[in-house]
Amino acid sequence: MSFGEMFHIFAYFLFGLITFAIVRNYYRSKFDDEGRRIDDQKKFKKEAEKSEQ
Repeated sequence: MSFGEMFHIFAYFLFGLITFAIVRNYYRSKFDDEGRRIDDQKKFKKEAEKSEQ
């Protein structure tokens, strides 16, 4: 196995890890600890405030 082949394998592995980390952090920022969407919670709070007035 040449150096170029080892480098490509390492690059693909690193690309996979970085992609996984980016996607995981994106979804962590969209959901709370209980699995509910954070932006839906904000929307429901606004709607509840409007209906109370």
